Amino acid sequence: MRIGLLADVYKPFMSGVTNFVSQHKQALEELGHKVFVFTLGNIDYEDQEPLVYRSAAIPLTETGYQFGFVYSRLARRKVKTMDLLHAQQPFISGSLALTYGKRHYIPVIFTYHARYDKLASHYVPVLPDGVSGTLLGAYLSWFANQCQAVTTPTRAIHQLMREYGVTVRMPVIPNGVDLAPFRSPPRLLTRSELKLPAEAKVSVYVGRIAPEKNLAFLLRSFSRVQRKIPEAHLLIVGHGPEEADLHDQARELGIARHITFTGQVPYEQVPDYLALSDLFVTASVIEVQPLSIIEGLAAGLPAVAITSDAVVDTLTDGHDSLLASYSAKDLAARWTSALSDDDLRARLSLNAQESSRRYDIHRTAAQMAQVYQEVIEDYKLEQKEREDEGVLSTIKRQIMGDKE
Repeated sequence: MRIGLLADVYKPFMSGVTNFVSQHKQALEELGHKVFVFTLGNIDYEDQEPLVYRSAAIPLTETGYQFGFVYSRLARRKVKTMDLLHAQQPFISGSLALTYGKRHYIPVIFTYHARYDKLASHYVPVLPDGVSGTLLGAYLSWFANQCQAVTTPTRAIHQLMREYGVTVRMPVIPNGVDLAPFRSPPRLLTRSELKLPAEAKVSVYVGRIAPEKNLAFLLRSFSRVQRKIPEAHLLIVGHGPEEADLHDQARELGIARHITFTGQVPYEQVPDYLALSDLFVTASVIEVQPLSIIEGLAAGLPAVAITSDAVVDTLTDGHDSLLASYSAKDLAARWTSALSDDDLRARLSLNAQESSRRYDIHRTAAQMAQVYQEVIEDYKLEQKEREDEGVLSTIKRQIMGDKE
């Protein structure tokens, strides 16, 4: 199959969607498919992989996202040769997928990657939550029902989309991760290189440093943890628009010397940062399936996280993680328990690696490829039926004309 993966933004911008597209592309190629990425912005970036087509776009302030409404001539020539278009976001790339799909009779599927209703409160704060949620629900329902299929990473999101009114085919397929680098990291990085105390109990967060990731909340919880466990240290791996504010907050809370901000780290180096850590932590509730948590599980790191639909579908409290209510005090209590009990952490660690197996990228890519094939075959059949109906309609009109 010739598969087009459409994303609002791609490398060098790092995000869970970027990582998914990159790894999914490679896994599909290993299955023998020809996979193209169509994206916007960063047109001067030198891609280290083939078949990435970039089109000019306008950067959206510090978010890292790009705005564009048309593909370049070269991208348009390529996109019309696809057997299927797979949109990763419902707005820009999703609209482009529908436009080119309808124009060139190519089926479109969409994967629901984020809780857009929760993102709206951060990026469209002028609208009350109820209003933005209603508008988003209406749009997502309309958009999804224009596609030939929608995939959701979890059953909770599948149910949410049905509640929005989505009626098209909607299989549940987890977002996959290449587990191998996390299970056997190169270990080219040491704690001393990061100036981490040898006796430190290190908790790590990996991801964008942005308001929707709820890192200010995470730091407030960590300040409670640090008071009870003086050797606790927080490693924040990533970068983003909120980084300077978090540095200020850490100083105000008196925990700055117990936090290490790494800035942007190449994805290939993330396994090493996980390997020197004891625990994975996050307070984000916007993801539908947090890939960074899965990567942590593969590295044998138990997770401490806030209970949400996505987290509950990914983690099992007391088995591979400790989950907390949306309370800085409760999160700190669970976090403290995990750091202070070495036996508990060891048991959770063994279970964490086992839990990660179901997210192996080779398994999920094969599942997705099967959906692609079924969607393409059904779409061709529908087109043939429409053509046959058109021919019959024309013949009927001719017969009626002859009778007159």
